[in-house]
Amino acid sequence: MTPRPPSSGSKKTKKSKKKDPGKKKAGKKVTEKAAKTPEAAKSPETPERLEMPERLETPEAPAPPPSPPVEATAETAVLLPSPALDASDRERLLAGTHHDPHSVLGAHPLPGGVAFRVLRPYAKSVTIVAGELRADLHDDGDGFFSGALPLRGAPEYRLVIAYEEQVQETEDAYRLLPALGDLDLHLIGEGRHEELWRALGAEPMTHQGVTGTRFTVWAPNARGVRVIGGFNFWDGTAYPMRSLGATGVWELFVPGVGEGELYKFEITRPDGSKTQRADPMARRTEVPPHTSSIVHGSHHEWEDGEWLARRAQVPAHEGPLSIYEVHLASWRPGLTYRQLAEQLPAYVRDLGFTHVELMPVAEHPFGGSWGYQVTGFYAPTARLGTPDDFKYLVDALHRAGIGVLMDWVPAHFPRDDWALAEFDGRPLYEHADPLRAAHPDWGTLEFDFGRREVRNFLVANAVYWCEEFHIDGLRVDAVASMLYLDYSREAGQWTPNEHGGRENLDAVAFLQEMNATVYRRVPGVVTIAEESTAWDGVTRATHHTGPGGFGGLGFGLKWNMGWMHDSLGYVQHDPVHRKHHHHEMTFSMVYAYSENYVLPISHDEVVHGKRSLVSKMPGDWWQQRATERAYLAFMWSHPGKQLLFMGQEFAQGAEWSEAHGPDWWLLDPAYGAEADHRGVRDLVRDLNTVYRDTPALWQRDTHPSGFEWLVGDAAEDNVFAFVRYDAEGAPLLSVSNFSPVVRHDYRIGVPESVPAWQETLNTDALRYGGTDVHHPAPLKPDPQPWHGRAASIRVTLPPLATVWLRPA
Repeated sequence: MTPRPPSSGSKKTKKSKKKDPGKKKAGKKVTEKAAKTPEAAKSPETPERLEMPERLETPEAPAPPPSPPVEATAETAVLLPSPALDASDRERLLAGTHHDPHSVLGAHPLPGGVAFRVLRPYAKSVTIVAGELRADLHDDGDGFFSGALPLRGAPEYRLVIAYEEQVQETEDAYRLLPALGDLDLHLIGEGRHEELWRALGAEPMTHQGVTGTRFTVWAPNARGVRVIGGFNFWDGTAYPMRSLGATGVWELFVPGVGEGELYKFEITRPDGSKTQRADPMARRTEVPPHTSSIVHGSHHEWEDGEWLARRAQVPAHEGPLSIYEVHLASWRPGLTYRQLAEQLPAYVRDLGFTHVELMPVAEHPFGGSWGYQVTGFYAPTARLGTPDDFKYLVDALHRAGIGVLMDWVPAHFPRDDWALAEFDGRPLYEHADPLRAAHPDWGTLEFDFGRREVRNFLVANAVYWCEEFHIDGLRVDAVASMLYLDYSREAGQWTPNEHGGRENLDAVAFLQEMNATVYRRVPGVVTIAEESTAWDGVTRATHHTGPGGFGGLGFGLKWNMGWMHDSLGYVQHDPVHRKHHHHEMTFSMVYAYSENYVLPISHDEVVHGKRSLVSKMPGDWWQQRATERAYLAFMWSHPGKQLLFMGQEFAQGAEWSEAHGPDWWLLDPAYGAEADHRGVRDLVRDLNTVYRDTPALWQRDTHPSGFEWLVGDAAEDNVFAFVRYDAEGAPLLSVSNFSPVVRHDYRIGVPESVPAWQETLNTDALRYGGTDVHHPAPLKPDPQPWHGRAASIRVTLPPLATVWLRPA
């Protein structure tokens, strides 16, 4: 767009007849009113550093013409010509390729005075104002204005810039020192700035007594960088940034720019072409499909101190963790963060989940990616509100006693030409090797985890969400694609590591650094890996070396993708065929203690033709619901934490779609089958209630002493029975019957130390939609040995049901 002079936000003055600035000549007089009294002479409007003008005794200085009449007495100063602007500097400033504009623009001492130079395209005139001193600069053409004053030191001055219709008064950005400190630059250069968001991006601040915004960006390959935005009509000619040494960081403090301003960076690539880029560190963005960054300052006042104080008391793997996975944009379509804060905490608390897990909230251009193709890694999506609005939602969940986990996507990013791809004209965030950079599955680019600045960008981002937004945990997406160089690649499409292996050593080092940094800085936070292979030591400490020669990755928990795949495969078979797949339900206990696990029934299992959870189940509608209820109770009692995606808690029959979200109408009392869906939701509530009140179900999830098979080989019966123990040895007995028949007087060997067992939960209860086969009275063991035990009980097993019993 063609920039025009400011039309708003400027200080207006009355029009006056002025000569064409281009016709001004050296020797033009400027005046400063003399003080009428000694007291007036001490006015704070006169800068302390400003000396009263004196004539320079130089042969080159032209004799001033007679002074015009002034009030009282007046002293005059001669506006001298400033040194000529070097042609190379002029060309580079106009082309946007100058690495040090502050060395040319602003105020600079010279023998006998101070030279001023300003670059303001489209301006008619530029005046220097320092206290009572006013001096019109020469128009040097192409938007350059300059002049020299016979001052003993550079004053603190302002610029008065006249355009066609109005006048703007502002501070001069080029008279100010860098607003980024040496320590910040050192840490950035080392790739160790753990609070990178405080150093890079747009930071509203007061610098050298001037209010404005500091803009900083990492672009080491750029020939030049200029900041553009609504404040300069998207023309960066007058706003070139300076390069701060070998760090590759460019900086400019822009006076008068505050919160809410739109901006981007205009980067001149190595080949001389230009690109306009959103800020990689932007903390707020426009609502997609618009792509500008927005200057942001947070004003949220947190009220979750009590939650933060207690969340670190028990490690995540030793406490209750029952997760409700949510896609915020579609949970209740149309709700903002603040509106969600009025509904989501109450709903989740009513169902008894301990945590929510939010699918990615970082800004993403395409809603159909569900947030997994991120362009704004430091900005919550603007679709639902501002960053402070998102903080309000997190705060509300915490005050309701609910933890907040967030999906985090450090594996890859999309190729949008306004975002990270070839950010400064060359591969920067992505790997320089095209074979390493291109993600084969998603058409995206993989991060270059071997570059220290890129690792710093991601590690600091993990810390940022936990510290700035009080996130309680990060579920790291697509870890397997990061760990293996040959992930989804054929022979010849990948290059082995330095040892000849297929492990991505750079990604391993990054994940270890990220986990170590997050756990050190943020007590009580948990990191969770979505990792689908048998990589050794995902949840092992980073300083403990495993048999493969690697230290652990340092995660707190790992998604048990094997359990999910096997168990869903089992229940999808018709009951008559399940005996041939019995091992799919028992195999998980072979490796259950190799890692700290989460059992996930996530969004990935109910989209793209995979059907919803209840629709996966065989049989008629009653059998489908019964099997889902039995399966959920089996899942809640199996070692590991639980995760359930929204809509599955009330047996939604349709797949999830981000376009409309869960089918809430199924719970409308006017709907004929509402009771069927409400029954499943009531079960989920009771599962969570009993789960939280029963340490045996979570306290020893990661220790073999917390589990014992009672019946693990009853393939013909489709029956599974096991005991869970808490740290004190108190048991809970779980029995599942995945056949559609009632099994009367089914004998199970039990620990003889328990004198009687009381049914505490039965998924066949009438209020859940079952047939109500249950045991109202305690079950006392017989002295008859069974299943290798000295005592046993006879229990009637409901059809397609799971029953929990604990000591009476």
